[in-house]
Amino acid sequence: MVTPTYPAEILQAVLFDVFGTVVDWRSSVSRQVAEAVARHGLTVDAEAFADQWRALYQPAMSRVRCGDTPFVLLDELHRHNLDEVLEVFSLHCFSDTEKTELNRAWHRLDPWPDAVAGLERLKQRYIIGSLSNGNIALITNMAKYARLPWDVILGAEIARAYKPQPEAYLNSAAALSLDPGQCLLVAAHNSDLQAAAECGFHTAFVARPFEHGPDQEIDLMAQANYDFVAPDFIDLADQLDC
Repeated sequence: MVTPTYPAEILQAVLFDVFGTVVDWRSSVSRQVAEAVARHGLTVDAEAFADQWRALYQPAMSRVRCGDTPFVLLDELHRHNLDEVLEVFSLHCFSDTEKTELNRAWHRLDPWPDAVAGLERLKQRYIIGSLSNGNIALITNMAKYARLPWDVILGAEIARAYKPQPEAYLNSAAALSLDPGQCLLVAAHNSDLQAAAECGFHTAFVARPFEHGPDQEIDLMAQANYDFVAPDFIDLADQLDC
């Protein structure tokens, strides 16, 4: 726990990165991959499959950020990347309908154990919402599945830009008629928080040391002087007097 560098009273909205920060994408996706493959009487290293699928996430968005491809929703990027991963793992058993359903695994991600209770507490005092690269349908379906009590869904589709482009943060704040300085971004990723801070957001780092599995080597600790550092959302709610 750190002493905040500003009065918490100036905050109006607490916004969250979602994948890895709020939900455990790796365990959730690998479980659904294993189930889908098993229905065809096959087996696969489902965690390796999930890791490879996720590894294509940033390169796909980078092509959009640099203008090589027009803005498309994350669901579409995930679907294109799925074809690549299925080829890598020599899994040619899925119909197009089955691929579409498997792609929706990203809509069915389990929350970290502290997430829902922490969000409920923060919601009592602040507007809470997602500031994610996920599209609105994806994040909405995930919220219903995982019981995430968002007040609002913001991020890439609202901004027509992917984090860490400044528009993703600035347009999200503007959608709430708030200044960036009235918003707090909560994330488990240092690069996300640093980009948000450059846009004037306040920042909170919550470590998720098993996001990438037991051998994770990145984002194990805060790497900048963030306004808050917390081990989970419950502790963050304590620090914000919720």
